[in-house]
Amino acid sequence: MNIVAYCRVSTNKEDQLNSLETQKTFFEEYARKNNYNLIKIYADEGISGTKTKNRKEFLKMMNDSEKKLFEMVVVKDISRYARNAVDFLQSIRALKLNGVACHFVNSNLTSQDSEMILGTLALVAQEESANTSRRIKMSKKINAEKGRVPNIVYGYDKTKGDFYNLTINQKEAEVIRRIFKTYIDEGYGANRIALSLNQEDIKTKRNCNWSQNAICRILANQIYIGKIINCKQEVEDFLTGNRTQKDEDDWVVVEREELRIIDDETFQKAAEIMAERNAAFSLNKTRQSNKHLFSTLIKCPVCGYSYRQRVRTYKNTYTDWVCSKRYTKTTDTGRCSNSVMIYEHELIAEIEKYFAGLLKNKPNVINNIVTKFNKLYSTTDDNAVKEKKLKDKLVKLSRTRVKCMEMYTDEAISRQEMRSRMSELNNQIDKISAELTLVEYNMNKGQALEGILKNAFKNIENITSLESMSNAQLKKIIDKIVVNPDGNVDIHLKLYNDIGLDETLLITDNRTSRYNRKT
Repeated sequence: MNIVAYCRVSTNKEDQLNSLETQKTFFEEYARKNNYNLIKIYADEGISGTKTKNRKEFLKMMNDSEKKLFEMVVVKDISRYARNAVDFLQSIRALKLNGVACHFVNSNLTSQDSEMILGTLALVAQEESANTSRRIKMSKKINAEKGRVPNIVYGYDKTKGDFYNLTINQKEAEVIRRIFKTYIDEGYGANRIALSLNQEDIKTKRNCNWSQNAICRILANQIYIGKIINCKQEVEDFLTGNRTQKDEDDWVVVEREELRIIDDETFQKAAEIMAERNAAFSLNKTRQSNKHLFSTLIKCPVCGYSYRQRVRTYKNTYTDWVCSKRYTKTTDTGRCSNSVMIYEHELIAEIEKYFAGLLKNKPNVINNIVTKFNKLYSTTDDNAVKEKKLKDKLVKLSRTRVKCMEMYTDEAISRQEMRSRMSELNNQIDKISAELTLVEYNMNKGQALEGILKNAFKNIENITSLESMSNAQLKKIIDKIVVNPDGNVDIHLKLYNDIGLDETLLITDNRTSRYNRKT
């Protein structure tokens, strides 16, 4: 018999990994004694047993079972297989459907034994996991109340003999003070600070390069003013691992003045600047610059980088925009070949002209958009009819699937025939579900179309002068401006993305606004 084995350890500590090696040796000896052909050992290291979706080797084993690569799975103990009773029973049933048995050696049980017995043992393993989770929570709470810090923090060293306590690392503390100073006094952004530190080969605590997010975490971490804050989150369900944010009143805050690196006033000022920038320029997990009118709006299609502003003075002052990758002093992957530059005053004039044309032809423009939209998505009534038909089909298929399982249980059809029918039914259900999702999406888009159009034209009508606008205001109207190597500059309205149409869709003449800027 071709068999495989599955083993798991829940942490990647050295003693646990040694346990994994012991389990592997056990299975090799087991196969030899029983004259089985052990073709593979699936082993998950440092993974919890409460969620099968996180166990890559386990999922690979389940996929391989569908390919008929083996006839039996050997597991040392039920707790090594899964600590989630639902996942345990579902996977056992899935193996049965694939013609694969499962043998739990320590309890001498197989997947052919009573599900009640197997399920009870799985519940015992699950409860053991729940008890472990409760002990960990209690331990964390005790450490939090003592003001201990379990993680590694830049600016501090772990105290020898007491992993949870810290002492200030004076060299790193100077870097912390520098980060706050350049952010507040010199107006540097988090990304620029990170680049500066990387250029000087200053590494993080884990010997990695600095990132924008790492700098932001430092600027927001109250440990630098001597406050240890724990218990901000808690695991809502140990089976899913989902975390929930706790009320601020439930946080555990301990004053540790000996850990202070930054004074309160400096920390508060940095927090205010960060809040202002986030509110004004809608920073949503992606780096954005807002310093100039066209910051991060002008894109190079060759390298994907944004254009940057360049101010030059020769008799008069000239402001133009160039590809940042072409005109940056040092780049890791070489300079961009796109040499097209745009004069700012020409671009402003062209955009104002474009907006004026949109407003002048507003009725025709809106009618054109609605026509294109309906061709792509169909009308709301059509989608409603499609939605009902698709839902009815899903109900019928679900009933047929239940009937098929009942026929197999009553031995009216064979396992092979049941599997064949179920596979076909599942494929049909998946296909119809995907189609239903698209129809529902189209219906939602159709209902929002009027409001999106109204808001888009309102933003354009409120423009008095493009030069007086902020970068954030312009980004509400323009999605991007693409500068091609042939000198053509395409202006793409944000309106297209908002209603799900192709961004190069024709509004006035079957193209986005385009003008030519010679190299």
